Amino acid sequence: MLVYKHKSTGFTLIEMMIAIAILAILASAAYPSFREMIINSKIRNATESIINGLQKARAEAVARNTNVEFALSTDTSWVVQLAGGGTQIESRNSSEGSASVTRTGVVTNLTTLVTTATVAAAKTTFNNFGGVVANSPASDSLTQVDLAATNGKPLRVVVGVGGNTRMCDPSLSFASNPRGC
Repeated sequence: MLVYKHKSTGFTLIEMMIAIAILAILASAAYPSFREMIINSKIRNATESIINGLQKARAEAVARNTNVEFALSTDTSWVVQLAGGGTQIESRNSSEGSASVTRTGVVTNLTTLVTTATVAAAKTTFNNFGGVVANSPASDSLTQVDLAATNGKPLRVVVGVGGNTRMCDPSLSFASNPRGC
């Protein structure tokens, strides 16, 4: 006489509950790191957007052989336009990936090279050689932008007098680390 053994397939309810419990523990352990990664991604997105806007303004100034402004508003939105509030070339809204990021602009008087204030809205004007020139009418030019968010790693955009722009980490020293400011 043949005896057939019945083979069980699938999961029992207890095995399924243990797997769900383990998954819940792993997810709760990973959540803070994932949240921090998302916040840092928003800060980097806003920082790269500002750098791209500055580079676009510089390139347009050289290509058009005229002064072009990069105007940064009170949030992370910006506009690239012909100097003196002329034709708008390109713009970016702060809601495009970096709405929760706060920013602080630092302006410098290009005549005396003295940092004068931290401002909400500022602009930088590039000439036809790609260098930074005094704004028209004469006012202080945007030379640094600090971007941060709660529980995120802050970043800084630095605009050099020659028109160079770079992103750096304000918590590091440039002398000891090339990512530092």
